[in-house]
Amino acid sequence: MKRFTRDEIASRVARDIPEGSYVNLGIGLPTLVANHLDPTREVFLHSENGILGMGPAPAKGEEDEDLINAGKQPVTLLTGGAYFHHADSFSMMRGGHLDICVLGAFQVSERGDLANWHTGATDAIPAVGGAMDLAIGAKKVFVMMEHQTKSGESKIVPACTYPLTGVGCVSRIYTDLATMDATPEGLLVIDMIEGLSLDVLQQMTGVPLRQI
Repeated sequence: MKRFTRDEIASRVARDIPEGSYVNLGIGLPTLVANHLDPTREVFLHSENGILGMGPAPAKGEEDEDLINAGKQPVTLLTGGAYFHHADSFSMMRGGHLDICVLGAFQVSERGDLANWHTGATDAIPAVGGAMDLAIGAKKVFVMMEHQTKSGESKIVPACTYPLTGVGCVSRIYTDLATMDATPEGLLVIDMIEGLSLDVLQQMTGVPLRQI
């Protein structure tokens, strides 16, 4: 079955970010969104380690080891961008100043609960980090993830079995198969990869789905 690539998911997310938005991109898959934003539209990217006005990844050989995002990946700084203290960055996150945050996830429940920091594995980092602050502080939470685990289990579940990052915080889910809104009535399918039917998507998803 054809699936969206990671860059195609990132491009889909980028199209949904309104001009003028202040946006945090989480560690991992969400960092790809920076490379797909339309340069003619003004979007202000925030990084929790203390950057506002972050640009796309630099060209190979032009990396600055002192200019990195929260995942320690090299980034660029757009004209007018700023650096600031970590504490100020978290004040922005917790104070409701971000319009959107884009996060990865291990699981999302049908009511929009998010689990993205711990799977119970013995070698996992035992700290939620800034994900909790972002999930609750941002006005909207977009989640990017594969639709299923490597063993074929749905990452969209009736109730999260991993420790929660936030309760009822997810606004929209982007997977390698579909885009879905989390609503009070359950998950609403916005679009799907070409050739995929709602019936097949439903079979691959752990909760009931609706479509417009």
